[in-house]
Amino acid sequence: MIIRFQSSSSSSSIDLNSMTQSLNSSLLRRAILYVPGNDQRKIDKAIKSFDKIDSIVLDCEDGVAVKSKDDARKTILKILNQHGSNELLWKKLSVRINSMDSGIAVEDLAIIFSGKIIPRTILLPKVDTKSNIDEFFEYFQKAKINKNIIKHPIDLITYVESATGLLDLRDIAKHTIDMCKSLNDTININFAGIVFGSDDFCANIGATRSDDGKEVLMARQHVILVCKSLNLQAIDSVYINFRDIDGLKRQSEDGASMGFTGKQAIHPDQISVIQEAYRPSDNKIDWAKGLIDEFEQAQNAGRGAFVYHGQMIDMPLLKQAYNVMNIAKQIGKA
Repeated sequence: MIIRFQSSSSSSSIDLNSMTQSLNSSLLRRAILYVPGNDQRKIDKAIKSFDKIDSIVLDCEDGVAVKSKDDARKTILKILNQHGSNELLWKKLSVRINSMDSGIAVEDLAIIFSGKIIPRTILLPKVDTKSNIDEFFEYFQKAKINKNIIKHPIDLITYVESATGLLDLRDIAKHTIDMCKSLNDTININFAGIVFGSDDFCANIGATRSDDGKEVLMARQHVILVCKSLNLQAIDSVYINFRDIDGLKRQSEDGASMGFTGKQAIHPDQISVIQEAYRPSDNKIDWAKGLIDEFEQAQNAGRGAFVYHGQMIDMPLLKQAYNVMNIAKQIGKA
């Protein structure tokens, strides 16, 4: 359905079907929980609670010692083969491989993609240049993936963790989108989002971490702008002090208000706090539902602009309402 939306200042077209489809193209990732890929006990614990976690990241990178990398790969492969038949769980299983510059990412891809079940999402850390993306796709295509087992597009999420990566972020992201499209005739891979790695970023620029986070404010805003301009998820930094629940709550709510769509977690106790911060309130859901209903009534009556709750409604507010309802639907609140 393409309609002409008349606001108080301009007239423009909007394809409501296209908008809804694009909002549904990515999985919900309010919180992504890292679990060391070689720690069977922690993996089992996360899987047992998978219905309460948006995304479980089986980690091959920072959470695993160098000598345990191979154990992590084999454990992740076993987990995917054991649990991949449960589609509700499988959709939440992601794998973070090592960076391209590490020299061992090729081993991660070769082993993890050799099984009968492949990950729903791949996370690629420390992307500083377009050549990192080119190298990833070179290795990815060499992995012996059984294309017959791919039921959904594989989501790719990248990390920005350096000054170079941040300054070139939009060019790198656009290049990643182009590379994904170039493979769609063979393997359907979708660029889904960008993670801001604040600790590596601060180390890279020589910044000292502070409680108010002023040293990363500009970087966080830039990540959001790039993601929003390309319809990507924007995932905020880790809150390191996992015992400080009040601090986590403040930072999560701050990130949500800035425009991030989710946040990284390093401990199970952080999950509920983060996901609550990124959940639309009941009042917000009621507002969005009412606005969409009013909009549809106005369209059926042949009216253009209309007033809802004292506001003249324009396209940005309509898109915001659809965003809210999309999240509400995914968390069972619609």
